[in-house]
Order: sequence, then C-alpha cells, then structure tokens
Amino acid sequence: MIASLTGRLAFKAPSHVTLDVHGVGYEVLIPLSTFYSLPELNELASLSVHTHVREDAILLFGFLTLLEKESFILLTGISGIGPKLALSVLSALSVADLIAAVRAGDVDKLATVPGVGKKTAARIALEIKDKVERLAPGSAASPEPASEPLNQLQEDALSALVNLGYKPAEVNQTLKGVAAKSSSAGTLKEVIREVLKDLAKG
Repeated sequence: MIASLTGRLAFKAPSHVTLDVHGVGYEVLIPLSTFYSLPELNELASLSVHTHVREDAILLFGFLTLLEKESFILLTGISGIGPKLALSVLSALSVADLIAAVRAGDVDKLATVPGVGKKTAARIALEIKDKVERLAPGSAASPEPASEPLNQLQEDALSALVNLGYKPAEVNQTLKGVAAKSSSAGTLKEVIREVLKDLAKG
C-alpha cells in the first residue's frame, strides 16, 4: 500500500496532480489546501498518501501535511462519508476550522461544504468529536502562492470551486462581488476564501 510519494510534479489542477516517480506517473487526488502550496510544475513534490482500494479501482489521495491526511482518515471513518466527500470537507474548511466546528457542534458551518447536508454535518460533529483532540494544527504558515492577474485568478477560482460542486453561475456572480469589494487582486487562496465566505452566507 502506498503511504507517500516523492517525484516531479508533471501536472497539477485544483482536484488532482500527476507525480512522475522514476518515469511512472501517479495520479493523486488532492484537496484545495494541498493545491495552494504545491511547487511549480517540474519541481520536486512530496505527498503523504492514503491508498483507497475498491473493487473497480485503486485511488490515491495525497496531502502535503500528515495533519490533513489524519483528518481525511477520520472523516472517511464516518458512516456515509466517502473519500471524495472527505476531500470536499478539507477543501472548504481548513483543519483548524474543521476542529473548531466539531468542538462547537457547529452544524451550520459544516453544512456549508458542498454535498454535506444538515444530517451529514450533525453526524460529522457527533462521530469525531472525541477524536479531533489528537489533531493539533502546527503554527507554521503555508507559503502563499504568487499573485496573478485578476482575470486569471477568476478563471482558476472558478475551476476550483466548480470542481468542488458549486454551480458556475453562482460562483461567477460571487466572484464579481468579491472583485468589486477588493482594491487588489490578491492571491488565488485569498480569492477562493472570500468567495467561500460569501457563498456560505447565501
């Protein structure tokens, strides 16, 4: 079972990457939190990997930190939470926000994740409440991606959020609102965070 991979970053997208390890390309599904901090294409990248085996496929899920991987494993241990929905949770909420929401029993916060309804959110809050204490987010900040032109940022943010399950029209409208409020383009991470905040408000 594959537990980690280190190789050349041959391809990257908000939902997955391809790592070239000694000439073998591994497709690895990732959350947005990992995508934000990936190096440039053709540079070396290391991911902690969870191997998910099912009857028709072997899927690899990758994370830049062990904390994300442990959170992912906790989430997939909940009844009704599959690996792709667990990725959506980690894409919409940081590990720190996930822990805070579970500790507080904040079902509304958890239900802002695409694909997570109130019943599933309540199940998440209940089933891992006693287990999140072992997750201790580090204080080191992730490196910020370089700033890009606003139009490119909007396209990247739209692609990332549509991959998470949001409707293109809804994201487009919210992106325009975020751009109107901000005097500078910011980074991809900042734009997506602001859009997610506005989407959560409804």
